[in-house]
Amino acid sequence: MYRKNAWNKYKDKKVIFDFAEGYKEFISFGKTERLVVKESVCLLEDKGFKNGDKVKSVKPGDKLYFINKNKNICAFIFGKKPLVEGLRILGAHIDSPRLDLKEHPIYEDNGFVLGDTHYYGGVKKYQWVTIPLALHGVVVKASGETVDINIGEEAGDPVVGITDLLIHLSADQLQKTGAKVIEGEALDISLGSIPLSDDGKEQVKANILKLLEDKYGISEEDLISAEIEVVPAGKARDYGLDRSMVAGYGHDDRSCAYTSLMALLDTKSVEYTACCILVDKEEIGSVGATGAQSLFFENTIAKLASLMGEKDPLYLARLAMENSRMLSSDVSAGFDPLYASVNDPKNAAYFGQGLVFNKYTGARGKSGSNDSNPEYYAWIRRTMDEAKVNWQNAELGKVDQGGGGTIAYILGNYNMNVIDAGIPVHNMHAPMEIVSKVDIYEAYLGYKAFLVAKN
Repeated sequence: MYRKNAWNKYKDKKVIFDFAEGYKEFISFGKTERLVVKESVCLLEDKGFKNGDKVKSVKPGDKLYFINKNKNICAFIFGKKPLVEGLRILGAHIDSPRLDLKEHPIYEDNGFVLGDTHYYGGVKKYQWVTIPLALHGVVVKASGETVDINIGEEAGDPVVGITDLLIHLSADQLQKTGAKVIEGEALDISLGSIPLSDDGKEQVKANILKLLEDKYGISEEDLISAEIEVVPAGKARDYGLDRSMVAGYGHDDRSCAYTSLMALLDTKSVEYTACCILVDKEEIGSVGATGAQSLFFENTIAKLASLMGEKDPLYLARLAMENSRMLSSDVSAGFDPLYASVNDPKNAAYFGQGLVFNKYTGARGKSGSNDSNPEYYAWIRRTMDEAKVNWQNAELGKVDQGGGGTIAYILGNYNMNVIDAGIPVHNMHAPMEIVSKVDIYEAYLGYKAFLVAKN
């Protein structure tokens, strides 16, 4: 099934379109890491998974999940083989490029109230102006009370946005490079323009703060301990006259997160313990307590070993991870005929050809790459072929054109076999990204085949 159009093997394409409907719902709701974790818990518990922090022992067939700071989740189906013989791991990230409100975000300027932002991840800043934006996140009061924020998604909600200079006055602006045409400090969102009264200064700001207090019970000072993300408003949509694609925010990397999670949910029994882990902070280097470089995953494997009665759970956890096999479920750059010059056509990922394997990523000399071992790659090829999964291989553009990275190298540091496996994407890191429905479905099938594959 290598390098073949996957659509051609389906006489009845309903199964593909039906699967895509679930995915569209998933990313339409899961605009932030916290929302993805919340939605994942619902899906897991519907399939009988239990919170691992509330059990005292485990046996083959048990299904558990663990949450880290509401931004990571990992779920397991315990296999018949001892844990020390390794796991089958699907790992994806659930953060996406966006704008974050600063700690002191609200200010008034000439009759407008604006929200000051700091962009997160690699973005083309000019893509974020003149589009409807929504606010999602949490505000945590000094008392510890958490208030959920959701503005801009419901039919009756207002949206916010970032203004741009009218074409009539943009002669100087248009002389700037793409990187400078919109500056980072100019990515401030418009929040309102009605004053609370005509008595005193900053009355428009006072009105906005009163609206927030009336609706959410929060003050301006509470925004210091808040995490509010500015993301594209609206639901994921069918794309193309034939509805073959999905347009939406956050395909990188929630397309792989959803397919990985669904593969685990639809797997009944396994020889080797199966795992799906969804992490944060990949877009800024996988750092911090919720990134892949955190000890959360290692500690969780040690918890499992402890629940199994092991006397040295951390040692067993490291042995188990060394013996594990992993698919770093992350997207790849889809070949775009409008920008063909940045790709090596022989080594590019194409829409409709299924799951993409990247032996290595990195940039200019494979810097920052995992570079999977050929013995493992051969096992992966055989696994996909036996399951009749359509698959392809790719590099991330021409050698000196650019590059990128994933979480693969981080798990590779445990001496486990890891390879990147994901879905080709157009418009990557833009507010609206595009993926093929059949690639989503083939990724789901490939991830399922991986979880149940034998040595």
